[in-house]
Amino acid sequence: MSGHSKWNNIKRKKEKTDGAKAKIFTKCGREISVAVKEGGPDPASNSKLRDAIANAKANNVPNDNIERVIKKAMGEGKDTYEEILYEGYGPGGTAFLVETLSDNRNRTAANIRHYFDKFGGNLGQSGCVSFLFTQKGVIDLNADGMDEEAFMEDALEAGVEDYTFEDGVIECTVAPEGFSAAREYFDKKGFVFYSAEVAYLPSTTTHLDDPDQIKKIGLLIDHLEEDDDVQDIWHNWDEEDGE
Repeated sequence: MSGHSKWNNIKRKKEKTDGAKAKIFTKCGREISVAVKEGGPDPASNSKLRDAIANAKANNVPNDNIERVIKKAMGEGKDTYEEILYEGYGPGGTAFLVETLSDNRNRTAANIRHYFDKFGGNLGQSGCVSFLFTQKGVIDLNADGMDEEAFMEDALEAGVEDYTFEDGVIECTVAPEGFSAAREYFDKKGFVFYSAEVAYLPSTTTHLDDPDQIKKIGLLIDHLEEDDDVQDIWHNWDEEDGE
């Protein structure tokens, strides 16, 4: 999660992941698998699965892939993933939350710790930085042809707490408990999604002046994103430092 603009972070990630779709498909598949095992294979009665499928489609995962993952998760497969949220400090005292889905807690913890140690940070204890973030539903929509004033009515109907228009994108924030309903509302209204997820938004951002720290935090983010066990990353670094 970018400190100053989630959409800027999405664009950066999409530029990098367009050439690594298999990795994105794998991560979306794990999210769907966990949802099926927790709440069953019917998205009509499993809101977590509905959200996971919507996220997969936003990442251009084919329907055949989604159906295959659901069928596999319904079986007695050996793959069991555990959701683990790691907290730590990056270069310059920046705060990081790293969400993982792992079938081997020891391997995942060792890898995450290694990345932090290698690039000027350190992995912390649970609760060390999470108080610096607020959990919100974040929905990014294509704003092409949409009038900002006209959108206000849709925002009210969807339960949106706040929204902004920027670079052809409508970025909406909603309460976590209202995320699924808001996403479904926009889906039924025919909006085009860029992203929809429950995320951790930083309450304040951290500015870095040191070029070495800026380089290291970029490498830390790159290595975390490339790890197969990592589902998402949020931090409070103001990424304008690196532009």
